[in-house]
Amino acid sequence: MAPAATFSSTHQQDLKHIFPDGLKTSGQHPPLFDQLQPYPEFPQEITSTSTVWKAEDYSNHAERWTHVFSNEEIAELSHAADNFIASDTPLTGITRDLFPLPILGSFFGAVRNELLNGKGFILFKGLPVDDWSLQKSAVAYMGLGSYFGYFTSQNGRGHVLGHVKDLGADASQPDKVRIYRTNAKQFFHTDETDFVGLLCIAKALEGGESDIVSTHHVFNTLQREHPDVAELMCTPCWYFDRKGEVSEGEEPYYRSSIFYLEPNSESPRVWAKFDPMNVVSLARFSEGPSAKIPPLSDAQKRALTIFDDTCQRLALHMILDPGDIQLLSNMQVFHARTAYKDYPPGSVDERGRERVRRHLMRLWLSVPESEGGWRTPFHDTDDKKRGGVQVDLTPPVCPYDAE
Repeated sequence: MAPAATFSSTHQQDLKHIFPDGLKTSGQHPPLFDQLQPYPEFPQEITSTSTVWKAEDYSNHAERWTHVFSNEEIAELSHAADNFIASDTPLTGITRDLFPLPILGSFFGAVRNELLNGKGFILFKGLPVDDWSLQKSAVAYMGLGSYFGYFTSQNGRGHVLGHVKDLGADASQPDKVRIYRTNAKQFFHTDETDFVGLLCIAKALEGGESDIVSTHHVFNTLQREHPDVAELMCTPCWYFDRKGEVSEGEEPYYRSSIFYLEPNSESPRVWAKFDPMNVVSLARFSEGPSAKIPPLSDAQKRALTIFDDTCQRLALHMILDPGDIQLLSNMQVFHARTAYKDYPPGSVDERGRERVRRHLMRLWLSVPESEGGWRTPFHDTDDKKRGGVQVDLTPPVCPYDAE
């Protein structure tokens, strides 16, 4: 069982040579099993009026979940980005204090609360990425992100600014490949952090569209239609693949449940942490004479199918255009992506510029329990950079494009 992360002041100072803010992403870990709640403790139905939302509540009411940046707000973001670039501060060191937003700051505070305690998603529109360089777009995006949480590493290479782009990886090898580096469909899942942000830089020719669904609506539906599946997903009998992104001394997988109940709480909330691609990729550890973990049971395979079908049936569909930023909470929202096809080489847009491949900049943002984050049965529940993917002392990096 991993201990809580504690550092002496000397060690904390040493970390600043590696991590500009002195904070290390805590990474993937098994839960504290004595804090996992058994299935009978879970509610039969979640009745929250804000987190149990349905697609029909929003599909024809974009004004309820979108915010179009005004000219004044764009000017403020542009000014802050230009000043940050001029300061020569490494992008890995960007913070809210170094990116002042007098107009947007208080508004972002209200949005952050809605992400944490309400429906869990918003779509910002209108960032002028077609007119800005990748550097300026990245700076403005991360500056905005600093108002919502702490940047966590998204992979073993330390990317705190990630890039969702088809790099030609083979999606049929899930034990070796992270699907965001392919053009394949992504099934409904959560990411390894509290908030995930996607800034659209360029769209695909076809597909690559987004689907999101209320975790609590899915849970209620499973409780009503398939209670056996709900119970199985609340049971810590699932193994999750770390895809080789492992620190020294760690197992290449960990065991946990999919649905959780906040521990030691008077009004515990149900939340989820789950990526099916990290479940179905474990055959190398569950087959053959050297098998270390059990293979997926027929009941688990059935549960995966029913879960994704249920999410798809209940989902809100949206299309991200260049300059759109989708922000959502992994605690109470599952998300997915359709497969896509990029423009052929040499294609040009209406302004005569060569089209680039579909490109989304991605942020993983953590919110510790002491700053409003959901309570978790993990040792890092109050770490500023809880969750994420951290391999040993790999430093954070912010490439402006996929690599």
